[in-house]
Amino acid sequence: MKPSVRTPLPGPKAKELLARGERVLSPSYVRPYPFVPARGEGVFLEDVDGNVFLDFMAGIAVNTTGYAHPKVLEAVRAQAERFAHVCFSDFTHEPTLSLAERLVEKVGRGYRVFFGNSGAEAIEAAIKLVRYHTGRPYLLAFTGAFHGRSLGALSLTASKSAYRKGFGPLLPGVVHVPFPDPFRPPLGARPEAVGEVVLNHLEHLFRTALPPEEVAALFLEPIQGEGGYVLPPEGFLPRLKALLERHGILLVADEVQTGAGRTGRFLALEHEGLEADVYVLAKGLASGYPLSALLFREELGSWRPGAHGTTFGGQAVAAAAAHATLDLLEGGLMENAKEVGAFLLAELKGMQRRFPFLGEVRGRGLMIGLDFGSPEEARPDLRDKAQRLAFEKGLLVLAAGPSALRLAPPLILSREEAAMGLEVLEAVFRSL
Repeated sequence: MKPSVRTPLPGPKAKELLARGERVLSPSYVRPYPFVPARGEGVFLEDVDGNVFLDFMAGIAVNTTGYAHPKVLEAVRAQAERFAHVCFSDFTHEPTLSLAERLVEKVGRGYRVFFGNSGAEAIEAAIKLVRYHTGRPYLLAFTGAFHGRSLGALSLTASKSAYRKGFGPLLPGVVHVPFPDPFRPPLGARPEAVGEVVLNHLEHLFRTALPPEEVAALFLEPIQGEGGYVLPPEGFLPRLKALLERHGILLVADEVQTGAGRTGRFLALEHEGLEADVYVLAKGLASGYPLSALLFREELGSWRPGAHGTTFGGQAVAAAAAHATLDLLEGGLMENAKEVGAFLLAELKGMQRRFPFLGEVRGRGLMIGLDFGSPEEARPDLRDKAQRLAFEKGLLVLAAGPSALRLAPPLILSREEAAMGLEVLEAVFRSL
């Protein structure tokens, strides 16, 4: 299969559905381009007018195993025939219990699991957990971070002020620290010194305005997602972890977008040889079925029965999809993400040399960001035009951060399919 755009976009059926949506849907929904899917297979999506697109967004890094993967379908069908839902907050059942056991094995013995439906819901649980356990009121997060849009998660989110506008006052006690972006360094830092400057800034806060003994946890995306697929400088995360440990501050790793094999390891923190006190998993964990998992060190589990719960979290059908997803990740998809991601990254760096408006190409595994502009001048206009042109040529990509285009295809992407995407991107960049 190849991308094949046969009608003007949006096509007549898509236009009709989009118009219907305008009449009844919340205006808060974002529509970056007029895409209305009808069916999917592998890494391709077909819209309601029969146009075929190569998917380099995977439902925002959700569809780990692509579309209609037979092993996922088989697992979901088999569980749905037994039962779809019995509230796991009240009653134990095998599909979700055994999933918890598998996740603990993957992360490391000595953790416990709480299941939810989404990343934002799991972040809310993490906020409650770390405050309850430590008795400390303050939380740290980074500028550029995205942790969700429910009220507590939004208080941590700082990737766009537009997300926060009109919703204050938000959760008290949240303090943001500049993220050490080597491409656009904060605090007047040089790129090669940005990690040290940010750590010094954090220590300055501890000395002057924020008593570290009152900070419960720092929330961290190992690679920032919505903020632009930004990687911290090498060596920064181990030094950050050491600083937190000196003050008894917990590390919450938000692996909602980086986890479940996307970077070539099950968890992105594995690349740094680090362990978090708390992990948050969601998005790609169940190949498109709603499921999140909060994993926390056993000694943090001091909250009492009923202190937190959820009706649908850990739903049995979603757990079955997660089992199938883990089977496929362990059966070669993580290695594929590493290998195909390395191929894509190398080819895109070659494009960067040919197209100077690509200020930076960065990423790990199948989590790659293309930043338009320079350190001094972001070019969201070029990024947005590239996103639209890619859609018109049959490639689905999404914007992230001030001026980045994110590539997050399903982890089943082959080298040949990656090459198709590169061909479309080459044509797009020549048109800018």
